[in-house]
Amino acid sequence: MYYNRPVDAATHRIRSGRVHVVEIPVTEVHSHGSGDVGAVKTILLELTTDTGITGWGEASPWPVFTGTPEAVIGALKGYFLPAVAGRDAFDVEVLMAEAEKAVVGVSEAKAALETALLDIMGQALGVPMHVLLGGRHRDRVRLSFSIANPDFDEDFAKAERLVADGVGIFKLKTGFTDHAFDLMRLEKLRERFGDAVDLRIDFNQGLKAHEALPKLRDFENFRLSFIEQPVPRDNLDAMAHFTDVLTTPVMADESVFNPREALIGAEKRVADIFSLKIMKSGGLRRALEVAAIARAAGIGVYGGCIFETGVAHAAGAHLMAALPELTLGCEFYMSTYYLTEDIISEPFPVSGGHVHVPTGPGLGVAVDRAKLDAYREHTF
Repeated sequence: MYYNRPVDAATHRIRSGRVHVVEIPVTEVHSHGSGDVGAVKTILLELTTDTGITGWGEASPWPVFTGTPEAVIGALKGYFLPAVAGRDAFDVEVLMAEAEKAVVGVSEAKAALETALLDIMGQALGVPMHVLLGGRHRDRVRLSFSIANPDFDEDFAKAERLVADGVGIFKLKTGFTDHAFDLMRLEKLRERFGDAVDLRIDFNQGLKAHEALPKLRDFENFRLSFIEQPVPRDNLDAMAHFTDVLTTPVMADESVFNPREALIGAEKRVADIFSLKIMKSGGLRRALEVAAIARAAGIGVYGGCIFETGVAHAAGAHLMAALPELTLGCEFYMSTYYLTEDIISEPFPVSGGHVHVPTGPGLGVAVDRAKLDAYREHTF
C-alpha cells in the first residue's frame, strides 16, 4: 500500500524520539451529544533519524470517543519508541504490524507513529505524503464547519462570516440540549441561507434508540445531506433500522472505527456513509482499508477529525486527497476558525471554503518550535 523504496535509497534509522503534550485554547466551547470541549489537548510525536530528518505525528485522544492522553503517552513512551529505536523508518508496514501486536487499542498513538514514519519517508524521497498513499485524486476538499456553540447567536454570526469566506457546509452538533433548540437552529440557518449551504447533523450517540425515530423524522424536513451517529455505537440494529427507513442518509462514526468494524457495518448495512478519521482507525493505512470496504459495499465516505492541530490535519488532508470517492467534504477544527493558534509555522491552507492539500515533502507542514514551547505541558 505504501510507495516502495528505490533500490539505491539510503536507510533512515530512528535515532531519537520525543513525546510532547500540548494544550491550545479554543475560540469557543463546542458541545456534543457526548460532552463539551473547551480546549484542544493533544500529543505530538517527534522522530529523528540518523540522517537528520525529523518526522512528526499527532495523537489526539478524546476520552469519550477514542481514549485517554495517559494511555496514548504510555503506549508511545513505553512501547512504540523503544520498538522503533534504531529501526529503518521506511519499514512502515513492518513497524506498524509490530505496533498492532504490542499494544491493543490506542488507535491515536498508532496514527501518530505511522504519520511520523510517513513524514520521514516523504521527506527522504522528496514527495508529498499522498504520493505514498497511491496518489492524489484532488488538490482540495470542501470544508465543513461544525455548529456546536451553546450560544447559537454567536454561531449564527460565525456562520455569516464563514459563508462570506466561501464555506458552504455546516454540520450541527445535536442532542446536547432539547429537540426544539435543534430544530430552531436548522430552521434559522435554512431560512437565512436557503439551499446555498449544505446542512447535516451529528448526535455523537446522543439519542436513546426507543425515542430516536420521531425526532429523526422531524429533521428530514430540512433537506439534510446526512444524519450522523444518532445512537450509541454498539446499537448496530438501531443504526441499521434508521438507515432502512429514513430518506436522509445515515452516517456511522463511532460505530465504525477499524476495518473489522467496517466489515460488520457493511454486512449489517448500519449506515449509508462511513466517517473516516485517522485517530479512530489507527492511521492512514487502516483508514484506506475502511474506505476500501465501504467502496466494495457501495457505502460513501466522509473526512473527519477529532480535536487536532495542523500536524494531524495535514495527514488527514493527504488521506482525503488519496480517496477517489470522497465527495461529502471534510471537517477540521483548525486555527482559521477554532483554535486560537496552531503550532505549525504557516496557517493551515484553507481558503475559499476548501482545505488545500499540502504539496511539500512528507506532511508538507512544519512545526513551529516557539509555538510548541508556548503550549507544551510536558515532554517525555
